[in-house]
Amino acid sequence: MTGTGPDARGAIPGAAPGRGSLVWRYAGDWRGGLGSRAILLLQVAHPVVGAGVADHSDFLEDRWGRLLRTMESTFDFLGYRGEERGRLEAARLREIHKDIKGVDAQGRRYHALNPEAYLWVHATLLHGMVHTQRLFGTPIPPGRERALYDEWVELALALGITERHIPADPAAFRDYFDTMVEERLEDNATVRLLIGLDREPLPPPPRWPLPRLAWTGAMAPPAAVLRRIGIGFLPPVLRERFGLPWTAADEHGFRLFSRAMRTADGALVDPLRLTPIAARALWRARRERRAAPQEVPARTV
Repeated sequence: MTGTGPDARGAIPGAAPGRGSLVWRYAGDWRGGLGSRAILLLQVAHPVVGAGVADHSDFLEDRWGRLLRTMESTFDFLGYRGEERGRLEAARLREIHKDIKGVDAQGRRYHALNPEAYLWVHATLLHGMVHTQRLFGTPIPPGRERALYDEWVELALALGITERHIPADPAAFRDYFDTMVEERLEDNATVRLLIGLDREPLPPPPRWPLPRLAWTGAMAPPAAVLRRIGIGFLPPVLRERFGLPWTAADEHGFRLFSRAMRTADGALVDPLRLTPIAARALWRARRERRAAPQEVPARTV
């Protein structure tokens, strides 16, 4: 790693993942959505992130719009629509966070570009990719995890996170992550708000033809299942800290579900593991590689 923040021209080192990267493969796995509620709670449990969301986010007024915009930003940032678009989105994300600052309910000043908080949000991306495979897929082997980690570092540098704040390797990252969970994350007002909202399905999308009552009735059972999976995805210490009930029966059911998902993984081919945008991006990358002219080794005389 060589990045140390903006260079003399103001450019940010680092880059969106290359075509066919491990980040594309693991961030594009649809099973990551099973833990998305837990990842969001991990993010807002950081006091700076929780305060910034409480004071500056419009998600309560426009929950579907906020969700869709976040997904679009993620697709761009991860480079599924091209490396240049990924670089532009990384720069945009850093720019919009410059004005997110204030004083929280405890009188603590905060700024969204606080290095600890900014790194933490990015850290939950890596944790989500690795933990999803550990629970619901095939655990990532150490060598591949190191390669995935190096790609994640490049993304961190592209966001403007300085190298001195980034853990040195996957083992150091795990120590850092555990320390943040144990010592830094808190049960704050934004955590309570999200937990409360999660007890019922999202409202129907705008202009959705189904009446609200019918939508809620149809979506309540899957929403309840996803909520339990999200709780199971959390570190146990946070379940306790957030006051989320989790019984021995819950743990047994979650382990059975995870085992079934891992068993099913052996029968899946890549396109069935991936979201549509990730599958299309990987298909295009493979097609372009096949179409690229192959170098012919020089003949020896």
